[in-house]
Amino acid sequence: MRPRWTVLAALATGIGVGLAGCGQPPAPAQPHAGGQSDPASRADPAAGWADGYCTAVSHLVRTLAGLPEIDPSSPLQAARTASRLLSSVAGGIDRTIAGLGQVGPPPLSGGEAARAELLGELASVGARADDVRRRLDVAVGADATRSALGEARSAIDAVSRLDVLKGLDATPELTAAGKRASGCQQLVVPPAPS
Repeated sequence: MRPRWTVLAALATGIGVGLAGCGQPPAPAQPHAGGQSDPASRADPAAGWADGYCTAVSHLVRTLAGLPEIDPSSPLQAARTASRLLSSVAGGIDRTIAGLGQVGPPPLSGGEAARAELLGELASVGARADDVRRRLDVAVGADATRSALGEARSAIDAVSRLDVLKGLDATPELTAAGKRASGCQQLVVPPAPS
């Protein structure tokens, strides 16, 4: 069975709750730096690539863990704090895109299409978050603010639907490489027993 991206799902759920007026989730542990420069990565290029891949997507996880809290005390405060939250999300996505660009294509065939697809999805979701942030910044009146806050929640939901591990799930060889990469082990957990 395929591993689940529980850290991102839990954080995105926390963000949705934050938009409803509650607190933010705790930060996960810092991931292993990994990447192609580790001696172990040179001995196992596929695991080194997987480690770099997981390190890149961990930027988004760390960003989501440290998001500012939504202040629901007034529509104006909610809009301001949601704008800061979306700005942080867009920044985390930008860092993840840059990291995935640095790690490059996988050393095994079959994973590049999934990595490229994820890059496209990240760019789209990041642009949407930035667009909604701009709408929040210029919203005037309660109705416009409520509408923009609804769009903010929708943008955050789009982040939670990202399958950031699709590059590792593209082939059995890449999945196995992810299991050997220490940076990836901090991001995935096995499915709960049925």
